[in-house]
Order: sequence, then C-alpha cells, then structure tokens
Amino acid sequence: MPSTSPANRTAPAPPRTAAPPVRALGVAAMVVTVVLWASAFVGIRAIGPHFSPGSLTLGRLAIAAVVLSLLVLPQLLRTRLLPRGREWWPILAYGVMWFGGYNVALNAAEHVLDAGTSALLINVNPILVAIMAGIFLKEGFPRWLIIGSLVAFAGVALIAFGSAQPSAPGEGATTDVAGVLLCLLAAVLAAVSVIIQKPVLRKFPAAQATWFGILVGALCCLPFAGQLVSEVQAAPPQATWGLVYLGIFPTAIAFTTWAYALSLVDAGKLAATTYLVPGTTILISWVLLGEVPALLGLVGGLVCLVGVALTRRRSRNPRGAGAAGSR
Repeated sequence: MPSTSPANRTAPAPPRTAAPPVRALGVAAMVVTVVLWASAFVGIRAIGPHFSPGSLTLGRLAIAAVVLSLLVLPQLLRTRLLPRGREWWPILAYGVMWFGGYNVALNAAEHVLDAGTSALLINVNPILVAIMAGIFLKEGFPRWLIIGSLVAFAGVALIAFGSAQPSAPGEGATTDVAGVLLCLLAAVLAAVSVIIQKPVLRKFPAAQATWFGILVGALCCLPFAGQLVSEVQAAPPQATWGLVYLGIFPTAIAFTTWAYALSLVDAGKLAATTYLVPGTTILISWVLLGEVPALLGLVGGLVCLVGVALTRRRSRNPRGAGAAGSR
C-alpha cells in the first residue's frame, strides 16, 4: 500500500503536462497570425495602385480557396463532415462580413491611408470583441474594460484627426476621413465575425471553418471577376506575385492559424494578441515602403494601445477579479 501512494500522487501529472504543448501550439499559431496579418497591411498598400478593392479581394480569396482546398478536400472526403441546415447561417455570416466586406473595406481604405495608420485603426477590433462578448456571451463589463475602451477610442479620434489634416496646402482631406471610416467599418465587421465564428469552431476544424468562409466571401466578390482579369493583365509581375502572397500567407495560412488558436482560447483573450499587429505593421512598412504615419497618428496609436492594455487589467475587487480571470 505505501508503494502505491507516490503513484497515486503522481497520477494527475500526465493531464497537467498535456496542457503546455497545446498552449504552445496556440501561441505559435498566434505569432504566425500576427506577423502575416501585419505583412498584409503592407502588401495591400504596395499592390493597391494596380488593383481595385473588389478585384483585390476576389483574387486574394480565390488563391486562398485553391490553396486550402488541397488540405481540406482530403479531410472532407475522409470524414464527410459538412455543415447542415442552420449550421450554414454563421458560416454565411462571417464569410460575407469578414472575408468579403472586411477585405473590400480595408483595401479601399489603404488607397488613401498608409499601412501603419490602417493597422492602428483596425486595432479597435479587440475592444469591440470584448464589448460584444460582454453583451452576447454574458461576460459582463469590468471597470477596466470601460476605462480602457474610452481611452482607446480617444486614441482613434486622434488618429482620425491626424489623418484628416491635408497633406499639402489646398488639398482636401475628405478621402482620408473616408479611409478612417472604412477602417472602422472593417474593424466592426471583423469583431462581429469573431463572435460568430467561435461556436463554429466547436463543430468544425479550423481549416474547414476558414475554407467555408473563404468560399462564401469569394462568391460574394464574383461580380469583380471581369475587373480582376483585366487588372491582372495590366499589372506588373511583382504586383501579381504580391496578390499571390496575400492569398497564400495572410489569408489561407493566417486565417487558419487564427481559427485554430480561437478554437483553444476565449475570443476576448485571443483578440488581445492582435494588439501587436500595428507595431509590427509599422516596422515592416518602414523597412519595405518607407512609410511612417503622421506624428499625431502615432500619438493616437500609442493612446489606443494604452487603452486596450488597460482593458486587460485585473480588478482588485473579488468579483471583478473573477470576471477578468475568465478571459
């Protein structure tokens, strides 16, 4: 009997050691996602002059659909796991909003905004995810969530004001303001999509859930097919290769790694990791494009990041601590 006591004490150990590898995979998936999504802002800005927003979205999604089909179709043939009935509704929703609407809005915004500013504005998305999680997932509204949200939106206002200033005497700023509004629209569409996608990942693997959404988004963008063909014919080879890059890496790979991480981690907690995207984007944009946002835009971006950091603070109140710890 005494000899079995140590064994009994060490019996729970295997489940504990099984968690870190899963967590490590989730962290690795998000590192890949952050870097590739940051590169997407730069890539869109670089090839934007050669592709209109709708055709760029269609080309990117079409390439991603083909690449992911190589992984997903063999799985589907083996498992025959397809959405049925009402299971299609959330897939259709995030396919239209995220893969379709979000990308068109972002592509249009980057015609008038630099990559870093666009990434900073999109970074409002984690706050929106937290707010919607509080409403629809009943996570509540901790004090620091409210304070941080107010600070972050003040930062967004600074970015918007900085972008609204004419870049040269006599120039108007309407297009810049429009770009800010398009980025905020994209952030809202992405945030709603995250909340909708989370339950889907309980039933379907990450690659399949991503592939289904990409197909829906591509179907929505089919009216831009003629435009895409003509623009590909007119574009220089480097722009076409840039489109291929966007389809394979920030879309097929990054959206799949995001979905995989989302299947392991709460939506609000995972969204916080995307706070790293703007800084990474600005660094890549500075190195490759020589772009740096206006000083006021950088200040606003820092304020926004401070705000979203405050939303992650844990309250000393026991009730608040419990709410914060649940994320």
